[in-house]
Amino acid sequence: MKKYLSFTHILFIIIALLTSCSDDNETITTDFRLTTISIGEQQNLSAFTNVDPESSIVLQFSDAVDESTVAKNIRFIELDGEDEFELKVNYQMDADNKKLTVTPVNALSNYSDYKFVVYPGIKSAVGEPIFTGKVYSIKTGMEDSDKFDRIDDEELLTLVQRQTFSYFWDFGHPDCGMARERSTSTNTVATGGTGFGVMSIIVAAERNFISREAALERIQKIVDFLGRCESYHGAYSHWIYGDSGFIQPFSDIDDGVDLLETSLLFQGLLTARAYFKNGNEAEQKLCADITKLWEAIDWNWFRKESSENVLYWHWSRNHGWEMDLKISGWNEGLIAYVLAASSPTKAIDKVVYDEGWANNGGMKNGKVYYDYVLPLGTDNGGPLFLSQYSFLGINPKGLTDAYANYEEQTRNHALINYNYCVDNPRDYAGYGENCWGLTASDGDNGYSAHSPNNDNGVIAPTAALTSFPFTPEESMKALHFFYYKLGDKIWGKYGFVDAFNLGKQWFDKEFIAINQGPVICMIENYRSGLLWNLFMSDPDIQNGMKKLGFSSPDLK
Repeated sequence: MKKYLSFTHILFIIIALLTSCSDDNETITTDFRLTTISIGEQQNLSAFTNVDPESSIVLQFSDAVDESTVAKNIRFIELDGEDEFELKVNYQMDADNKKLTVTPVNALSNYSDYKFVVYPGIKSAVGEPIFTGKVYSIKTGMEDSDKFDRIDDEELLTLVQRQTFSYFWDFGHPDCGMARERSTSTNTVATGGTGFGVMSIIVAAERNFISREAALERIQKIVDFLGRCESYHGAYSHWIYGDSGFIQPFSDIDDGVDLLETSLLFQGLLTARAYFKNGNEAEQKLCADITKLWEAIDWNWFRKESSENVLYWHWSRNHGWEMDLKISGWNEGLIAYVLAASSPTKAIDKVVYDEGWANNGGMKNGKVYYDYVLPLGTDNGGPLFLSQYSFLGINPKGLTDAYANYEEQTRNHALINYNYCVDNPRDYAGYGENCWGLTASDGDNGYSAHSPNNDNGVIAPTAALTSFPFTPEESMKALHFFYYKLGDKIWGKYGFVDAFNLGKQWFDKEFIAINQGPVICMIENYRSGLLWNLFMSDPDIQNGMKKLGFSSPDLK
């Protein structure tokens, strides 16, 4: 495309042209002028903002215009960093030649910068020059049409759950049934993502997306595979080769087992055990097989072989405890301590929870952000998954212990994240009450744990949608925006893509297990409480949570 002069040069030319219209000793006056410029409902501004990309610019002149002077004296220019490119436009004059409509041949880009220049060379029909030239700044918003027909909200929630479930059902690894890490994975299956997938299968059975028998068959396939997988002290690695069951290293020294990923897996398996516990012979077999795997985990081994009052994230037969990462709060690791305390065979004592997880209260925050108290964790709450992953099964409603009210924690963390996006202190394109949600996800610069303290313009649909039980109104607004307004960009065969950046016009093409699963599960907890009811009813979980000092209407 042809480059154009800078804004400063254009102003200089305008001034020169105006000056050249007069002799040294006389000033030419004119009544011919541009009286009104409007774009949509905005009128007579020097800077037009949030403009619909499909808008036209309407110019109203005081007198009839000489059409032959229009095309060479109007420029519509796209700004791309330091570069400037002229747009092709169509001109349409009204019957009396006083109103000119300028329409780009191609719609403008979303969230982009333009300038519109009217040079003083435009003349009236009788040859009178325009009074002065003008330069206008234009910033577009987003094209606002619905991409899909409107449907009832309950129908929309069901649609999102069903389509997202396809990731785990249709794209599950054919050899083992486990969830593949992401939609570009072939033989890599994810342990934590499979835990979310198992919970999603239960939702699908209850919603009649699949039969109960099909759900049983798939989960039994997964459990059988886990029984053959490489594991140590009952725990599994973050990634597993889906055909062989061998550990797939996550990094050079992270080539062993991952206790937190194992915990996310068993959050799902224990939920399945509760779902099938009163079933037929085949269902009873599945429950027994899950119990065998559950009772094999040596939680105390992950206290550095019972030497410390804290759980460690990783252990490797090649590198031992070299990763040296403690599971300490506040983060997504609460589920590991709840399960470790709930084990019927190798449970930790409460002191491990108090000293290792809670740091004897050191994980407390208590500060106020956007008028909401954050009981636990880092400033502004961090990425939303920290208050989501453990609560797919643990019901935070009415849940308290010595350190926090977890209903307040999960709700306020989501509201802080929401209000940060509405406030939008970094002025990122698209952020607002309809477009919010910062969590760990893909991004235009790679995968990152996005949060108010690590914000680069990337929104992940899972963040707002997994918050449905805590922020139903805010999450529904986000769902409407994601589906109806961005659906042509981010809605695919496995639900919503992982993330997008409207300012960069970047839309992910991939789906990730650990972000797809929570959408299904938490929408269901919002709608029926199904997974909360199942997990919290497990006798082992009841005993473990009470031992740790939790109180809740679910703990009998």
